[in-house]
Amino acid sequence: MATAIPLFASFKYADSLTVVGISFCTALVCEAISWILIYRTSSYKSLKTSIDKASKKLETMKTDNTSSKLTVKKSKTKKIDRVESSLKESSRDLSLFKFKSGAVVALVLFVVFGLLNSLFEGKVVAKLPFHPITIVRKMSHRGLKGDDSTDCSMAFLYLLCSISIRTNLQKFLGFSPPRGAAGAGGMFPMPDPKTN
Repeated sequence: MATAIPLFASFKYADSLTVVGISFCTALVCEAISWILIYRTSSYKSLKTSIDKASKKLETMKTDNTSSKLTVKKSKTKKIDRVESSLKESSRDLSLFKFKSGAVVALVLFVVFGLLNSLFEGKVVAKLPFHPITIVRKMSHRGLKGDDSTDCSMAFLYLLCSISIRTNLQKFLGFSPPRGAAGAGGMFPMPDPKTN
């Protein structure tokens, strides 16, 4: 079994920091690939602009309807439906456009995960501050020997780091999807406070 980088080998949290550092570097590489293949292109910029415009237009149309409290006319409903369908079509086009870099990014993540898996196979890289539920324990204790459920494997730490670091890095760099795009809210989209 390999240990962390020799510089940090005597440090208590060396393995954890190595996994987090590699995860951060991988996120940077993945975002650089996405920038080269997607974000700098004019077609992405025009799709993003059209999604932003359509979502703002839809939002103002819906707030006008709710504030007037009058019966909604059929023509107004048809306009809203047209804007919604345009927004869905643009979001679909954006998803297809992002698909090409998704394959390259997936390949990079697969290679890095394989490398880390070979370096930290069967090795505890962190301790969880709680006893996880069964389904989480199966992920967090994957490939580890022993019965201590607070032991954390590389796979679980890398998964958590990849999800959190890449999402926040996208927001920081301004690469997060337009707010009107399908899936822009992530796995748990926040409800619109104006509609509640």
